[in-house]
Amino acid sequence: MEAARPLIDHKRHALRISLDGMEEGQLLQADPVRLSQVQANLLTNAAKYTDAGGRMELCASRHGSELHLSVCDNGIGPPREARTRIFEMFSQLESGTGRAEGGLGIGLALVHGIVDLHGGRVAADSAGPGQGSCFTVQLPLGQAAEPVRPEAQLPSLHAGVKVLVADDNEDAAQTLSLLLSFEGCDTRVVPSGNAAVQEAAHWHRDVAVLDSGMPSLDGHAVARALRQQPGGEHMLLLALTGWGQDNDRRKSAAAGFDHHLTKPVDIEQLVGLIAAFRAD
Repeated sequence: MEAARPLIDHKRHALRISLDGMEEGQLLQADPVRLSQVQANLLTNAAKYTDAGGRMELCASRHGSELHLSVCDNGIGPPREARTRIFEMFSQLESGTGRAEGGLGIGLALVHGIVDLHGGRVAADSAGPGQGSCFTVQLPLGQAAEPVRPEAQLPSLHAGVKVLVADDNEDAAQTLSLLLSFEGCDTRVVPSGNAAVQEAAHWHRDVAVLDSGMPSLDGHAVARALRQQPGGEHMLLLALTGWGQDNDRRKSAAAGFDHHLTKPVDIEQLVGLIAAFRAD
């Protein structure tokens, strides 16, 4: 909800949440970070493709041995022939391209991939164009288990670390920001190199994850600029790029980066680097 709330509020949508179909003691064996990413992407997608002042509903219920999570709206609704295609990478509805707000159409592909890895299914349904849509995730439930006491949970090693994420791919940047926020990081996202330099000038940041291929001011130029700012010598700078040859790594090191990461980013590796930085 935290990830989707700004867009929902901006478009003045009414959101209803229903957990009436759930009972205490039910166990879902799942990666909580990835499953939260699924729900955030579905909520954000519904908000984008619903006109201002629309209605949205998030429901959770048990159906036999499955948990059903559904996100429904009264937005544009996908045509029947597109209901399978919209889960493909970079797929967008033609009628909704003006509403995508900079997205590249990878959110639903991520949802499909994550749900599939959990042994579940995701489907889209709609009465037709202009009549809204409903996306339902079905996941297998496990046996009931004793709840973990709060005092037994370990605190995050990176709680409070301020991370600046700069990438002109909005979907990728927001997804990475979301995953880092679940690890306790305080994140901010900017869409360009110039914005990254400006943001870093007035926000005390500990870590910067920079896409090396941004137009105008690329990640290498941003890294050099950040190193020149007050406190920049103590930052952890991470290059994020699609290029991983030795020459690419040397260029990153020369620009002032501490580490060179290739896309798609290994989130465990990224979190490990931040944890090691925090420990130092």
